[in-house]
Amino acid sequence: MSEKESNEIREKKPMPLAMQIFVALVLAIIAGMIFRSQADFAATYIQPIGTIFLNLIKFIVGPIVLFSIMAGVVSMKDIKKLGAIGGTTVIYYLFTTAFATAIGLIFASLFKDSFPVINTSGAKYVPAESQSVMDTIVNIFPNNFLQPIVNANMLQVIVMALLLGFAVILLGKSGEPAVRGIDVLNDISMKCMEMILRLSPIGVFCLLMPVIAANGSMILGSLAMVLLTAYICYAVHALFTYSIAVRTMGGLSPLKFFRGMLPAMMFAFSCASSVGTLPINMECAEKLGADKEITAFVLPLGATVNMDGTAIYQGVCAVFIASCYGIDLTFSQMLMIVLTATLASIGTAGVPGAGMVMLAMVLQSVGLPLDGIALVAGVDRIFDMGRTTINITGDASCAVIVSNLQRRKEERRRKAQ
Repeated sequence: MSEKESNEIREKKPMPLAMQIFVALVLAIIAGMIFRSQADFAATYIQPIGTIFLNLIKFIVGPIVLFSIMAGVVSMKDIKKLGAIGGTTVIYYLFTTAFATAIGLIFASLFKDSFPVINTSGAKYVPAESQSVMDTIVNIFPNNFLQPIVNANMLQVIVMALLLGFAVILLGKSGEPAVRGIDVLNDISMKCMEMILRLSPIGVFCLLMPVIAANGSMILGSLAMVLLTAYICYAVHALFTYSIAVRTMGGLSPLKFFRGMLPAMMFAFSCASSVGTLPINMECAEKLGADKEITAFVLPLGATVNMDGTAIYQGVCAVFIASCYGIDLTFSQMLMIVLTATLASIGTAGVPGAGMVMLAMVLQSVGLPLDGIALVAGVDRIFDMGRTTINITGDASCAVIVSNLQRRKEERRRKAQ
């Protein structure tokens, strides 16, 4: 072998992670359709491997959220700046969530005549015990240092990170060793996550293949139109809302944005976990030009409280369940759904099966029967894959936008001096 050929082999780059995930996703769909008659085999022997991969991600997510937010806070060195960024982030999240719910309601209302008529007599659903507003607020604040991480309560982890970060900033120069320590711990967490993400193609295949094997025929069955409506809404929200937002406020081409987000979107689609997708989402957002300090604050917060995809799901399912029971939603009921879904996206953050809990709250707010949730529970995972993809895409768009707005503000400040 010539020296030139050996150099070419050494210089040959490995397949990008996005392409590896895409190949795994396609193979999972093909294998899932082939093994539709062997769904039990896939659930018994393939799903556990995906669960191991997901467990590894969950293991490192707590430290990543804690140290990345702390690193983002201490790097700003200015609590006022942090407050401005936090305010912009929360406003953006609330507006996009409200808009997403409205899109879900509008398209579901247009397509409701095509929704299947399902027998509702056997539908039974026991909603999770809901909390009062004050209990929700109280539970945001941790009473133990380790418990939030042990219980994966990301809202409490965020509060911990903010308090500790503020304390380091207020220490001034004497807190500089702590800043270096936080940066090192953040780097260690990220490196560990990088190691785990190398297993992404295997994890994606083993998580998605059993879902396709179990639900392949059901997807083409009676709920196909409801699923199709939800996915049309996901696409409309992504292609219009986020495209306009990143173009006007983020100063970024929508095509470049979605191309850069592709690895995170495919990963989110396969694992259906916003928090689990957080590390790869942070990497994609930074490559798109989002500032690291802002990404470290905005994305963990968004993975916990921003649920645009889930809001669309609320709107579509509310109209579907209402139509199954022969109920026509009024305009005031639709406004109530928008308001409830927007506020519930924060109130139910960190709750396992948050989509179902939120749907129960939405149905209660307009007097629809909770038993109707059982009608969509069987294919909730299929809804979840799409809504998680939209959730994390919205988080990244916010990071890009807030970073650009901050750069504009600092540029104006420099010119004014």
